[in-house]
Amino acid sequence: MRQPLVLGNWKMNGSLKDNRELLQGLVEGLNVDAGVGVCPPAVYIPQAVELLQGTNIAVGSQDVSAHGAGAYTGELQSSMLKEVGCAYALVGHSERREYHGESNAQVAEKFQAAQASGLVPVLCIGETIEQREAETTLDVIAAQLKAVIDKVGESAFSSAVVAYEPVWAIGTGKTATPEQAQEVHKFIRAQLGAVGKGVQILYGGSVKADNAESLFAKPDIDGALVGGASLKVQEFIAICSAAAKG
Repeated sequence: MRQPLVLGNWKMNGSLKDNRELLQGLVEGLNVDAGVGVCPPAVYIPQAVELLQGTNIAVGSQDVSAHGAGAYTGELQSSMLKEVGCAYALVGHSERREYHGESNAQVAEKFQAAQASGLVPVLCIGETIEQREAETTLDVIAAQLKAVIDKVGESAFSSAVVAYEPVWAIGTGKTATPEQAQEVHKFIRAQLGAVGKGVQILYGGSVKADNAESLFAKPDIDGALVGGASLKVQEFIAICSAAAKG
């Protein structure tokens, strides 16, 4: 049985004051039977770890370097993130792919580096609106997965998470229908072979309290990677509660 999981990606938002209020609200209000985590900007990871100490809310990084220690100005080594208290690391988010030109091969290297340090990589994959309209969604997803499988093997996904985020639904207010999301989630699970049935596959893309329940009702959707709604205490709690209900 796969445990539901909801991760909040704060992106480049937050302040020491706002973070404290948000995290205290989550600690006081969350009481769900689901995995929950937050991914704040890197400079706020220590604050989040401190405020969430002794709770069941995990902390993750929004990115991770593919490199070990060395002359890589501005990058964060996976072992550093692990040392300061991260449990998860997002890899391949569409904004990294688009704005920083990350290729499937680079994402695979980051996946491998995160896992080597004991972090759980959260592999983000998804198609653009042009690719969906061209009916190449599954081809795009297969290629993104294959790059990682070729690098680390299918078995590596037994200690990883996959997040399907259609690029056209991120921050746009548009959401894939539960049926559209389920089709891709089922395809991802099949692509992962024998380990696929145990892998948590999350949906991301304008997830809100009012659409979460219908998404999570689908058999291959195990939770969500939440963007803007993760910055609103009650909205995020409602999403987590919907995930726990399945």
